[in-house]
Amino acid sequence: MLSQPQGRTQIGAQAPPLNNVAEARHPLKKWLGLGIALIAVAALLVSGIWSRISARKTLNAETAQVALTAVSVVSPKQTAPAEEIILPGNVQPFITSPIYARTSGYLRKWYVDIGAHVKKGQLLAVIETPEVDQQLQQSLSNLNTAKANLALAETTKNRYEGMIRSNAVSQQDVDNAVGTYNANKAIVEANQANVKQLEALQSFEKIYAPFDGVVTARNTDIGDLINSGSAGGVKTDLFHIAQPGTLRVYVNVPEEYSQGMKVGMTADLSLAEFPGRKFQGKLVRTAEAINMTTRTLLIEVDVNNPVGELLTGSYAEVHLKVPTQASTFLLPVNALIFRSEGLRVGIVKDGKVVLSAVTPGHDSGNQIEIVSGLKADDQVIINPPDSIAAGQQVQIVQATLPGDIK
Repeated sequence: MLSQPQGRTQIGAQAPPLNNVAEARHPLKKWLGLGIALIAVAALLVSGIWSRISARKTLNAETAQVALTAVSVVSPKQTAPAEEIILPGNVQPFITSPIYARTSGYLRKWYVDIGAHVKKGQLLAVIETPEVDQQLQQSLSNLNTAKANLALAETTKNRYEGMIRSNAVSQQDVDNAVGTYNANKAIVEANQANVKQLEALQSFEKIYAPFDGVVTARNTDIGDLINSGSAGGVKTDLFHIAQPGTLRVYVNVPEEYSQGMKVGMTADLSLAEFPGRKFQGKLVRTAEAINMTTRTLLIEVDVNNPVGELLTGSYAEVHLKVPTQASTFLLPVNALIFRSEGLRVGIVKDGKVVLSAVTPGHDSGNQIEIVSGLKADDQVIINPPDSIAAGQQVQIVQATLPGDIK
């Protein structure tokens, strides 16, 4: 009975040590929370400072980027082995001829009009020449008289040459007879020549076509006075005939392309009246000399025209492919930099400007050929500022591909 209270008293005596442990743990939790709070504050401070430093770096980078000169670049376009040039050409017939009269008179009749297709030797017109006809009749009469006198002189000469053997006539009489015969023979020959001349003039009364072709003009009519020009007047142009089966196209080629013009090269013709169509021709000859006034080379391109589809006198655009150097490039003209030391272009390499000396070739207006000084992968600055200098850092804002050059 007395032992139980003692046991309770012992158990109750152990309670104070548990409270002391709890009180010892409470300061540890307090310091741990304070440490976490300090770490959080430090993290916020570091984050704020780092964000400010990063923002400043970004601002400095953007400021430096904005301070760079902005440029647009283009890659040079390599030219084709043959460059096509388009030049104006004058279409002319292979043969064209005005038809004049060789004798004077009045036009009796014409047989063909403009647009008629004629053959060589075909009768075109007839001229009435009464004066020539009368002169021919008179010459024929004179010829007949001369022939009669010649026959009488020949008979006398033969008789005297027979009588001289029997000494019936003197040698003087024989010589006179021979001389008379020779004189009459010369008169006959002269009259024969005069008759042939008048017959030739009479034959000119008929006008014939000199070749196969088309009548492009008729400048006379029935009853018109025809002047051959033999008397010093103005010759009468009766007809114009052209042969359009093959056409000659004459082109004036600028001097810079003259060395590329070779006989045998092909050319294409385009005409306004045939949109979308091209007619092929061949270069057959050149003048082999530069015209000192126009500084051009005259060339002739022949084009077959079997059905007469192309009309003579037309204007045509002639497309010629001129051989070029394979290493040449094309650049817009606004990429050139004119400096006292020579022609330059600005090339961007590793963000810096390199001024490269170039040699120009053909100038086509908005583009120019560069013979040397460029590479296919160069980035050439377009519209460079006057103040641009070698080694200057730049910013590329637009790049144009070679095929986009206009």
